[in-house]
Formats: sequence, C-alpha cells, structure tokens
Amino acid sequence: MHDHAGYDYHIDIPGTTIFDGKMAMKGYNLNKMCYSFNKADNREAFLADAEAYMDKYKLTDAQKDAIRSTNILAMIEEGGNIYYLAKLAGIFKLSVQDVGGLQTGRTTEEFKEYLLSQA
Repeated sequence: MHDHAGYDYHIDIPGTTIFDGKMAMKGYNLNKMCYSFNKADNREAFLADAEAYMDKYKLTDAQKDAIRSTNILAMIEEGGNIYYLAKLAGIFKLSVQDVGGLQTGRTTEEFKEYLLSQA
C-alpha cells in the first residue's frame, strides 16, 4: 500500500500473514504448483508421488514440510496464496470452512457457527 506521498508502508495485523510482493516472490513456486492442480492429471500425479511433484516445482524444505503436515497456515507463511492453496486443500479433503477455522483459531464447527452468527 502507499501513503499519500507514494511511499510504501506495511500494515501489521497480529496473527495474520500479509500477502504482499515479498510473499508473492517467496511463494512463487508453491503457488505455481498449486495452480497446476487445475488439471486432474496433475492432482493425480501429486497424489501418486508428492515428493517428486514438489521437487519438480523446486519447493523449499519449509514449503515441503508444510505440505507434508497439511498445515495450511504454514503454507501461507511460506508465501502460499489462499486462492491457489484452495486447490491443494481440496486434494487434502479440507473444505473452505476447515481452512477458515484454521485461519481464525476455531474448529470447523465453531467457524460455521461464527459465519451463521454474522448473517
């Protein structure tokens, strides 16, 4: 973001990873891999040999560890964009509500109840 003079500044929201240019660069290969999951053949290839698939996209060890542990929050911290990670979450059988719960520190049921309370 820019202030009125055109200078960059960073918004700090405690407990939140901001997806900015630096994070986009950090997560480029991770997001590129997740984008590949738009094709069923690629999802099948990942499920058949996740390690080889992650190597193909030159993921960092931290990104690989986050994927191995299905830790969506760690993937975000490693530069993953939630819109791309949604495909990977689907492969892991995680719903949008599951991910929302993870992001807000709630169980999936608590998150669903929270959403209903906001309607």
